[in-house]
Amino acid sequence: MIQLNLHEAKAKLSECIEAALRGERVVIARRNVPAVELAPIPQHASEPRKLGQGPKQSGYALPQSFWDPLPDDVLAAFNAGPDDQP
Repeated sequence: MIQLNLHEAKAKLSECIEAALRGERVVIARRNVPAVELAPIPQHASEPRKLGQGPKQSGYALPQSFWDPLPDDVLAAFNAGPDDQP
């Protein structure tokens, strides 16, 4: 276990982080009273995120309503300028 006072931990932050990443317990103290412990965030094994169906996948269907014009209030919201704001 490594215990440092706050001032020393500030000066040696990179070393403290490296020690924590190696699995050592790093405790930062205020006036020699333990205050916090520096610990690495667990990294999860990541897999590529599965996305929803796309146009190249079977079963994908774009509804015909997708091509319908937007309602006037929605178009007005997209086309609003700084003078059109309430």
